[in-house]
Amino acid sequence: MSTAASRPARARTFEALRNPAFRALWIALLVSALGTWMQIVSLSLLVLRVTKDSALALGLVSLAQAAAFFLLSFVGGSFADRLDKRRLLLVTQVLLAACAAAFGVIAVTNHVSLPLILTVAFASSAVLSFDQPARSALVPMLVAPEQLTNAVALQSVAFSAASAVGPALAGFLVGVLGPGGIFFLNAASFLGMLVVLWRLKVPEGARGGERRPLGESLREALRAVRADRVLPWVILGYGTLLFCGPSVSLILPLFSRTTLHLNSTGLGWLFTATGIGTILGGLIVASLGEVRRKGLLFLGGIALWVAALVAFGFARSLLPAMLALFAFGLGLNAVQSTAITLMQSRVERAMRGRLMSVNTLLMMGLRPLGDFPAGALAGIIGPPGVVWLGAGIVGAVALLLASRRPLREV
Repeated sequence: MSTAASRPARARTFEALRNPAFRALWIALLVSALGTWMQIVSLSLLVLRVTKDSALALGLVSLAQAAAFFLLSFVGGSFADRLDKRRLLLVTQVLLAACAAAFGVIAVTNHVSLPLILTVAFASSAVLSFDQPARSALVPMLVAPEQLTNAVALQSVAFSAASAVGPALAGFLVGVLGPGGIFFLNAASFLGMLVVLWRLKVPEGARGGERRPLGESLREALRAVRADRVLPWVILGYGTLLFCGPSVSLILPLFSRTTLHLNSTGLGWLFTATGIGTILGGLIVASLGEVRRKGLLFLGGIALWVAALVAFGFARSLLPAMLALFAFGLGLNAVQSTAITLMQSRVERAMRGRLMSVNTLLMMGLRPLGDFPAGALAGIIGPPGVVWLGAGIVGAVALLLASRRPLREV
């Protein structure tokens, strides 16, 4: 009898892709994520150009994005549990393409300004507050329960592959197409996802759950988190890492221009090194299958992330910086994949959209919110100082988490 556990490691690595629906969604996600990462680099460069290399301006963009997620993430998660996920995603994907096109129009006109960029950034993040919980809640319905960790890791691999290739492409193409051309390419990248969603045969459970008052629905999800022995600690560690660790979209452009003195091509290579690390990390997690001690994998990922971030702070040339960022990506993927799997697997299916809105809030709200003080501090203590401070705080929290027996044993 053939089982997932008895298959060769290579087969286990791509186990979830044996499902046609998930495979189509994964390919479309890869294309869309490629455009998104190209846009991240292009937007950072556009903001720095408009504001004459202002780290505070980058922080303001992150703050605008965070404000949208803090206002709407839990609402988006509740909608994901209550509505038809496929139809909700069709709407959000169209709106995200429209936001990317709006960035393109802004970039190619003579009216580009920071307030206008902030407005579109807020709108795009507001749409993502509904898109990400719906997409994350749909994935467990397209794969078998024993394939969930593998599916989550492969999703991370898609994002990581895009983060490795997209920034490098943006660095090479922005000089030819300009920021506006990159934004329009991102708008076009949503077409594949729209086609897949239109043709997707949706499982019955994905068509929406019980319609309950929004406030009651959100309180139920929060009670489920508090009652769990593991999830509060996972969310604490994951959230601290995302808030105190400056995001690559903030720190890499700053490091590239002020510390390493690289051009846009060099910046692309920094993003690529991070992406390659996260790809390998995702493939490793996917190959492990259903890990028995997910808590240890979570804690190990944090430890590697902290050590790599400290090493990156000491880098003063391209190669050492790339090596540190490679290890940084490995650790980050292990943390993210494990945290998402635990959040999806330790609650009822009808509550997954709301739990994944917590993940959306952490990744897309808390992380940009942390970039605002990080951007301000970079002007005072410098980018290396910001990196070391974040690593120190996360390391201290990791020591606290390591003392929690339920997390170690999960």
